[in-house]
Amino acid sequence: MDDNADQQHLTAAPGYAQGQLAKAFTTALTHQDADTRRRAEGRVKRWRAVLAGMSGGLLTIGSRTPVAGFPAWVTPEVVHGGFATGTPGAGGPLQPYETRLAEQFGVPADRRALFAHCLTDTGLTWLWGQLNSGRYEVTVPEEGALLTMAWLVRHGETAAALDLVAELAPFAGRLRFLPRPSTGRPAPDAGEALHRRSVSATVATLARRRPNAAVETQREALAVWQPFGDELLTHWLETAGGEGGEGGRVLELTPDADWLARGAALLDRYRLLAEEHTRCGKHRRPKENLAILRGALEEMVAGRPLDPRRLGLLRHAVTSMVRRRGLPGSARHTGLRRAQRTQAALPSHHALAHLVVGRLAPLPQESGIADLTPVLAPVSEWEQQDTGLPAGAELPAALRRVVERALSAPVSTLVERGVVPSAEVLAALVPQLVAVTTARGYDDEALRALMAANYRAFRNRRSLLLLNLERQVRIEELPWVRAVSARRGDTTAEAVLLLRQLGELAVRGFPGTILPNPLVRELGVLARQSELGAPLVEELAADIFMDAFGPKFLVAAGIAGELLGGSVYERYYGIDYAAVRELAIAEAGGPAGRPERARAGAVAARTSPGFMRLCAERAASASSAPAGSSSASRGSGVAANGKVIEQSQILTTHNLATLVHRVGIAPEPGWAELARRAFATVCRLTARVHHDARPYSTIKDAAYAWRQSVFHLSLCTPAEQRGVLADLGAEAARQPAHVAARLAPALAGLRLVVEGGAFDPDGTADGGRARRLLGWTTDGHWLAADPTAVETKGS
Repeated sequence: MDDNADQQHLTAAPGYAQGQLAKAFTTALTHQDADTRRRAEGRVKRWRAVLAGMSGGLLTIGSRTPVAGFPAWVTPEVVHGGFATGTPGAGGPLQPYETRLAEQFGVPADRRALFAHCLTDTGLTWLWGQLNSGRYEVTVPEEGALLTMAWLVRHGETAAALDLVAELAPFAGRLRFLPRPSTGRPAPDAGEALHRRSVSATVATLARRRPNAAVETQREALAVWQPFGDELLTHWLETAGGEGGEGGRVLELTPDADWLARGAALLDRYRLLAEEHTRCGKHRRPKENLAILRGALEEMVAGRPLDPRRLGLLRHAVTSMVRRRGLPGSARHTGLRRAQRTQAALPSHHALAHLVVGRLAPLPQESGIADLTPVLAPVSEWEQQDTGLPAGAELPAALRRVVERALSAPVSTLVERGVVPSAEVLAALVPQLVAVTTARGYDDEALRALMAANYRAFRNRRSLLLLNLERQVRIEELPWVRAVSARRGDTTAEAVLLLRQLGELAVRGFPGTILPNPLVRELGVLARQSELGAPLVEELAADIFMDAFGPKFLVAAGIAGELLGGSVYERYYGIDYAAVRELAIAEAGGPAGRPERARAGAVAARTSPGFMRLCAERAASASSAPAGSSSASRGSGVAANGKVIEQSQILTTHNLATLVHRVGIAPEPGWAELARRAFATVCRLTARVHHDARPYSTIKDAAYAWRQSVFHLSLCTPAEQRGVLADLGAEAARQPAHVAARLAPALAGLRLVVEGGAFDPDGTADGGRARRLLGWTTDGHWLAADPTAVETKGS
C-alpha cells in the first residue's frame, strides 16, 4: 500500500523464513543437477542471513527501513517473499571493476578511497568523461550517485553537490557509488522499440542447447539399426521356402557356405556398429526381433544347430517383421523406410541452434533485432556447404521462439506477435518506456541519459515485504535524484500519452487478466506525472492484509461510481455508488475524485476506515457456498481477508474505471469484443477446475476475468449488451459439458440483471439457478462442484 497507518506496529514472524531455509537446504543436498544445488546453496546462505538478522535485531522485516543503520533509499538485497537479507544491493566485496579503477587511480582498493578520489579534480575529470561518452552502466541506483554529483559540479551547483556528498559520505566505505565503465556503445534511447532479450542473451541461450538424448537415440535407431535389421531379415529370408508363414513360406535351416560367410560378415559389421553407435540399446534386448535374428545367426555361423525354442523364436520374429512392414523391397516396406530416412535426416535442434548463433554473431550484441527475417530463414546453400545441414531446412518452433524474444519493435507489436505473452512480461518491459519518458524532462543530454539509466536500475529493485501500510520507496526519494529534481521540466503531455497507450494495450492485449502490481506501479508513476487525478491501486496480499485501506482506494471507488452509476456492473454486484460518493465526501472533505480533494484527504487521513468498513460489510454478506451448504465460516483468516480485498477490487474495478474515466483509454476492439474475450478467459480457467484437488486459486482468477467481462459489458449500449449475452451463451455451449454447467448460474445471473432483475440478498435468484460469481470464499465454492456429476448420480 501507499499510505502509513495509525495503528499498532506489527513485524513479520520468522516462520516463513525458516520454511524457505529448510526448502533450500533440502534442494542443496538432494537435487541431481549441480547448478541447481549451487543456486540452492546461495539461497541457504541468504536465508540464514535473514534469520540471523531477525534474531539479532539487525533486521526489521515489514519495515521500509529493514536494515539497521541504513536509510530507506539504500537498495536492499531481497529474497523471495520480500525479506531483506541485511546485505545492501550495492554492498558486499569489491567488484572487479572497482579493483581495476583503484589500480587505475592509484588509490587503495577500498570504497572510501575511491569515493574520496572522485571528489578530487582528477576524479571529477574522469566522471565527466563518463558522462560525456555515455559508456557506463548503472546496475543498482547507487552506482549513479557520483555521476550525478559530478554533473552538479560541472553546472555550477556546488552547494547541491556538497549536500549530496554529505548524505552519501557516511556510507562511502560500504556502498559502491561509482558507475561501471562499459566498453560497449552507450545504451540507446528505447524510444518506441523494445526487446525482451538482447542478442547476447539469445546467443547464450542457444549456445547452451545440447543434443536431445531421446531424439538422437531415435535418430540412431532409424538411420542405423532399422536398416541393419532389414539386412538381417533379408539374409534369413533367403532360407525361406515351402508352405506356411508370410506368403506361404517357412525358414529351412540348410544354409550353404556362401550364406554362412555373408552371415559372418554381417556379424562383424554389427560389432563395429555397436561400438560406434551406443545411444540405442534396443538391439541388445534378448526379446527384441533384431536381437533374436542376430543371436540365431551367431549360433548358425558358429556351427551350432538351433534348438527348437530358438528356432520358434526366430520363425516368429521373421513372420511378425514381414507382417508388420511387408517384405524388404516391397512397396509398403520401401515407402515406410523412405519416410523414416527422411525423418532421420532432419537436422537436430542442437545443430540448427549453433547455425543461428553464427547468424547472430555479426549483430550488435547488447540490443535487440529489428528484422528477424534473415535470422529465421531456412538453411541456405552456402550454409549447407559450411555446416553440412541440408539446404532448405526450417528452424523448429522452439528455436524460433527463443530468437523472437530478441525482436526489437514497438511494445504493441510485441504483444500482437505473442513475444509478450502476459501482463507480467509486459510489466517487465514497461520500465524501459517509463524511464525514457521520465528522463525526457531533463534538457541536458548527459543528465537525461543518466536519469534514464538510474530509473532502469531502480526498477530492478525488488519490493520489500511491508506491514502497517508502509509504502515502497519511490525513485524521487533517492538523494541524487532529489538533487537534480529542479532541472526536470514538464513531461505531463508525454506521461498522459504513454499512460493511455499502455493502459489500452494491457486491457486489449490481456483480457480477463488482473493488472499485476509491477505494471500498476509503472502506470502509477505515469499517473502522478500526468496529474490526471488517476489513483491506481495494487492487488493486496491476503496473508499480510492489515485490515485497512489507504485513502486512494476510496477515491478510486468514487471514480468508478462516476462512470458506472446505474450500470449493469453496479446492479450485478449490488453496489450503491451514491453511498460510496457520500462516504468519499465525508472522508476527503470534498467531492470524491477531485485531485486537490484527494490529495488533501490523503494528508488528513492515512487510512480510509469508512472504505474498510464498507468492504468488510459486503464481504460478510457475500456467499460463494454451494446450495445447501452451511453458512458458518470454516475458512482461514487468509480466505476471510481475501473476501474483503475482493470487495475492494469490485468497488474500484481494480483500475479499469480509473483508466477509462480519468485516463481516457478506448481500446480498439470495442467494449463488446473485450467482454467476449474476457469471457473466453473465464471459460479457459473454469475448464482447469475439473478434477483439480485445489481449485480455489483458479476459481479466484476466473472470478477476476468474469468481473472484467461484466465491466466491459456495462460500457456497451443495451442492444450491444443483448448481443454479447447471446454470444457468451453460445461460447459456453461450445465448451465441455462440465464447463457449461458450472458457468450456467453465472450467465443466468448476468442475464437477469441485464433484463432489469436483481439478486436476492444472498447473491442468488430463481431458486439458486442464477448466482453472482465471486472468487474468494470461506464456505466452499459452487463453481468447484461438477453439476454434470451430480445429475448423473441423481439419475
